Amino acid sequence: MMFLVWLGSVATTVAAITGPSVFTISVAVWLWLTVVFGNLAEAVAEGRGKAQAASLRATRTDTVARLLADDGTESRVPGTRLKVGDRVVVEAGEVIPGDGDVVEGIASVDESAITGESAPVIREAGGDRSAVTGGTRVLSDRIVVTITAAAGETFLDRMIALVEGTSRKKTPNEIALSILLVSLTLVFLTAVATLPPMADYAGAPQDLVVLVALLVCLIPTTIGALLSAIGIAGMDRLVRVNVLAMSGRAVEAAGDVSTLLLDKTGTITYGNRQAARFVPAPGVSEERLRDVARLSSLADQTPEGRSIVELALTQGADDRDLPAGATFVEFTAQTRMSGVDLADGTQVRKGAGSAVAGWLGTNPSPEVTDVVDEIARSGGTPLVIGCIDAGAAEGRVLGVVHLKDVVKQGMRERFDELRSMGIRTVMITGDNALTARAIADEAGVDDFLAEATPEDKMAYIRKEQEGGRLVAMTGDGTNDAPALAAADVGVAMNSGTAAAKEAGNMVDLDSDPTKLIDIVEIGKQLLITRGALTTFSIANDVAKYFAIIPAMFVAAYPSLDKLNVMGLATPQSAILSAVIFNALVIVGLIPLALRGVRFRAASATSVLRRNILVFGLGGIVVPFAGIKLIDLLVSTIPGIG
Repeated sequence: MMFLVWLGSVATTVAAITGPSVFTISVAVWLWLTVVFGNLAEAVAEGRGKAQAASLRATRTDTVARLLADDGTESRVPGTRLKVGDRVVVEAGEVIPGDGDVVEGIASVDESAITGESAPVIREAGGDRSAVTGGTRVLSDRIVVTITAAAGETFLDRMIALVEGTSRKKTPNEIALSILLVSLTLVFLTAVATLPPMADYAGAPQDLVVLVALLVCLIPTTIGALLSAIGIAGMDRLVRVNVLAMSGRAVEAAGDVSTLLLDKTGTITYGNRQAARFVPAPGVSEERLRDVARLSSLADQTPEGRSIVELALTQGADDRDLPAGATFVEFTAQTRMSGVDLADGTQVRKGAGSAVAGWLGTNPSPEVTDVVDEIARSGGTPLVIGCIDAGAAEGRVLGVVHLKDVVKQGMRERFDELRSMGIRTVMITGDNALTARAIADEAGVDDFLAEATPEDKMAYIRKEQEGGRLVAMTGDGTNDAPALAAADVGVAMNSGTAAAKEAGNMVDLDSDPTKLIDIVEIGKQLLITRGALTTFSIANDVAKYFAIIPAMFVAAYPSLDKLNVMGLATPQSAILSAVIFNALVIVGLIPLALRGVRFRAASATSVLRRNILVFGLGGIVVPFAGIKLIDLLVSTIPGIG
């Protein structure tokens, strides 16, 4: 489309040189300005992205890494020489040399260079907050980091590349709109191409300059010039709210999301569940449950595991390490248990009640079941402790650990806002149904999926997608990675694991799951802006018909002057005024394209009605007033008026 405008500019320039006149020169100048203005919008949008990239690049510093060998010795190497799988030591005051996962220790980290937030964050081994980003600084303590990205492929490198626009590709919606605009352009090109013989037959021959002016004014140059800028600005708006989108398609899909899946732990709740009390089973002393629960958690580096050890110590448990020969059994999403196997054959497990019962091959007593239900109804998480003593034929449930989970403030209000947008919220959790229901009721979500395995999450997403709905998923753990990859919009928390960030197509640098509301609003704003400006651009043509068509044929058919409803001075001033308005309206709409049409939480029908009324009617009225005002000025120019 803009190429046609460029060709028209060349043709009118040649005409102005071979047969100079005020009218021809003026039309040529404004056609060239149309070409310039058409590229200005995209240039401004990309310039903003490059400015953001420059500020990110300024945060990247050359670091010296303390490479840790297998025998525990350290050597200092440039950060650029680190490979995936290398282990580095980072202490207080040092910069983390590359993206990785904390595998040992816990530390306070300053991530302001990435997120812009001055408050430090905690990064620790063994949980979903183990991922660290190269270029951030450790403020306290000591951690060992396993490098997960080679030099040049770090998270910061990807951010810089994305905000500079090197990885932006047209989205399906944008491609479809481009096809529509090209089709309209071809229709108008054909119509204008067949106009000369008809005009000659009618006794009103038209020169090349007038035909070019007609073509440029009729094709949707306004939206054609602004289309790329709208898409770029949408991604840049996400960057400004500290969300990194891996593609324009993800931003666009966010605007059409109808189902939102949220991981409970670390998303709806703070995630660091704390052990509050030990509730022994009948016939089991509280000391016995306390000691066994502590034993099962000594090698557990999760916040929950550490809180069990701390609670046991405060209640008088001794501070001994795991016995020699003990084997720690890690938690998995499939078993939903963890524990320890001692050298003498004793086995201890802690986990969901159904999982422990399945491992023991026996159901817990009614008293234990009542305790589990009571904790679950209160919104807590019951962690059942089971044990098979050495030489015993069968094991038994020793009791329950009450873990408290806290819902983040403001979640209910944010979910109410999502509901007003027509988005259904679903909480995903590995907890039992009673616990999930209590948390869901407190948070205000529409539905929940309890005791969910990674396979359950995938199945739920596929089911929603089969119904034609677009699904968004937020998460921060490795077990969320498959669902994040399957979702149409997968938003990973920056505080989460590297696997989660790799699987998602967006990363929230602030690790605020409620940010998804902002993401959805920006996505909807992108679609609304594109549709509104397309409507405005096409509606513009109505006024241009009334300006140019009468001007072309009024000499041969004086009765057509009745169509000159704007009362334009002369045919030359009418045509030139339409060309000038066509160029200036692009400049006038650049701020709106970059800022976006204001989004209000409302139904799709009301939003569509509002935009058709404002931009459809506005697209008709504004050009009539604009062309008339320009004509009043242009008509004063000698040779045109």
